[in-house]
Amino acid sequence: MIYRNRRDELENQLNRGALWAVTYGDLMSYLMIFFLMLFSFSVAKQDKTKSRKYEESLANIQKSFGGKADVKRLERAKAQEDESKMESSLKQTMATNDLAGLVQIQSNERKVKLVLTEGVLFGSGRADLKEPAKKVLAPIAAELKKLPNDILIEGHTDNIPIKAGKYSSNWELSMARAYSVLQFFSAQGINAKHLAGIGYGEHRPAGDNATPEGRAKNRRIEISLLKTD
Repeated sequence: MIYRNRRDELENQLNRGALWAVTYGDLMSYLMIFFLMLFSFSVAKQDKTKSRKYEESLANIQKSFGGKADVKRLERAKAQEDESKMESSLKQTMATNDLAGLVQIQSNERKVKLVLTEGVLFGSGRADLKEPAKKVLAPIAAELKKLPNDILIEGHTDNIPIKAGKYSSNWELSMARAYSVLQFFSAQGINAKHLAGIGYGEHRPAGDNATPEGRAKNRRIEISLLKTD
């Protein structure tokens, strides 16, 4: 009986002495999670394709530690996933409708941009859409209206001055062309509150205005789906 009491007392003393190890282990676990989160955040900032997984992981960690899931964070992650799918869907649509040679698709962390040259959409010096242009824009509109993102339509021209016709300057012509595309998208069912148009005239060239090829490249419409911040 005395031996058992001494043994129990010894075990209790040893257990009390080891309590620091439990606290230390918890602290190390929290520190590891903290630094992993910092590392993930750094990777996500450098590579936007990983940002969705980072957002989801962070929300799950919050939930695991007894906190409420950040609804806005989860919504942002879902929006980023939808935008990634949209980009793939647009490329597939261009291939399916034989538009790959007419529409260039560019993407970065801020937007998915489609570039169409003047000849695809408009006649020289005009801002009314050619009938074949509607067949090009219709499948694009069908894809874009699937998301609630803002869409910016930009008109651009070369630097050859306008000497006659309805429009007094390249600036005016570029704005009128952007507006024509905007009107068409609205008619196709894209919510007007997500549409905006702007004309840059010759002031943001994509090519060299000294060559015919460069000027043709400058006469363009850019349609940008703005990504979630």
